[in-house]
Amino acid sequence: MEDSCFMVVIAILFLSFILVLYKYCKSSTSNCLKGRKNETSLPLGTLGWPLLGETMEFISCAYTDQPETFMDKRRRMYGKVFKSHIFGSPTIVSTDEEVSRIILQGDSNTFVPSYPKSLTILMGESSILLINGYLQRRIHGLIGSFLKSPNLKAQITRDMQKFVQESMQSWDEDGLIYIQDETKKIAFQVLVKALISLDPGQEMEFLRKQFQEFIAGLMSLPINIPGTRLYRSLQAKKKMVKLVHTIIEAKKKDGSSKVPKDVAEVLLNENIADDIISDNMIDLMIPGEDSVPVLITLAIKYLSDCPAALQQLSEENMKLKKLKDQTGEELIWSDYLSLRFTQTVITETLRLGNIINGVMRKAMKDVQIKGGYVIPKGWCVFTYFRSVHLDENLYDSPHKFNPWRWQDRDTSGCSFTPFGGGQRLCPGLDLARLEASIFIHHFVTQFKWTAEDDSIVNFPTVRMKNKMPIRVKRRSNQNAFCLNSKLNCEGSSKQ
Repeated sequence: MEDSCFMVVIAILFLSFILVLYKYCKSSTSNCLKGRKNETSLPLGTLGWPLLGETMEFISCAYTDQPETFMDKRRRMYGKVFKSHIFGSPTIVSTDEEVSRIILQGDSNTFVPSYPKSLTILMGESSILLINGYLQRRIHGLIGSFLKSPNLKAQITRDMQKFVQESMQSWDEDGLIYIQDETKKIAFQVLVKALISLDPGQEMEFLRKQFQEFIAGLMSLPINIPGTRLYRSLQAKKKMVKLVHTIIEAKKKDGSSKVPKDVAEVLLNENIADDIISDNMIDLMIPGEDSVPVLITLAIKYLSDCPAALQQLSEENMKLKKLKDQTGEELIWSDYLSLRFTQTVITETLRLGNIINGVMRKAMKDVQIKGGYVIPKGWCVFTYFRSVHLDENLYDSPHKFNPWRWQDRDTSGCSFTPFGGGQRLCPGLDLARLEASIFIHHFVTQFKWTAEDDSIVNFPTVRMKNKMPIRVKRRSNQNAFCLNSKLNCEGSSKQ
């Protein structure tokens, strides 16, 4: 299966390169010539084969269980910052935490987003992922402020608890439960309600079905003709936008609310154009389908492999549950975020799992960086988070799951950037932690489980190969703790 997928990717890339050959030869060559004029200012490295660059080797490494080997090999030869040529563009690769921080914090005068052609077509010109300048800062600020508000956190907590309980009540002890599928369904419903106040039902199911069709084309051949992957994804987006437009029109007829209950109303109250709102509502659904479910799934994976961490996490969550049962109080969002060891587990999952491997930017002018090197105007720069998070000079035994490392360590430094940084820092990072905390709490306090064999796939997106299958047994005694694990934990000693 993996071999066939690999060959498909190779074929897609080859065809993509042929299609953009003329454009590449015209623009990219001039950029390379400019780079040669300042040869001494460029970082060390190689541009690889003509046209293909080093893309094939990058992809072949990306499909392994250690995709960072492409970067590690060049770090040893050239240093933490080096030049390469991947995905059709001469690129400066940064695996240095300080350089990456400068790039992430750069404004639109220095760096702008750079994405594959298929993704930019699907997202559209008004996507928050692609727009720059004042409009980007305004929309990002409005969304970020709302997502951090106590009112929304309270709503997210109620919705997440409801959907988690409904899902877990249906779990069959005699069959396999696929954590990745379960969390996708839950997280998507929670996020869509926060975005447009849509409740579960036929419209939600329609939206989810179309969204899965849409997201499948983000990394596809950039050919928009009937029958192609990109064409089908664009058609799915049109259907979703139509539904969102209908919801927006209904909100406008009802009149503005002083206290907006969803992201769409926040933007409506600020007179953001309907088309911009609709497009961005679709784009903002991606975390509900991708990053949040993967975060929860990887946390369960790592806990399944590490009984010592699971023991301590379960005791912490059992203690909170017992306290709330005794007082008769409901769990609120601050209760979940107060679970200190649970938060270290989530942090370590983000570091080790690297749900977002890195981001790409394009230099709008020559930018000087550490070491006196220059990123030439027009070149791409790839800040590769994974290499930083797995750097043995920054983390002891970096490939080992060890949540105890975060008990006395700050997460605000430039060596930990799982959500990006700067003006494009993911606005939903707090909600991702909250949703993961809620799911983990109810999971460990209601079930003991055995995890089936599974492995992590890192390309083109991070996910579990077999969707993280487990067999569960409901706890008869809520104060008991038991886990049947097939693997021993290497991180049982607190560091």
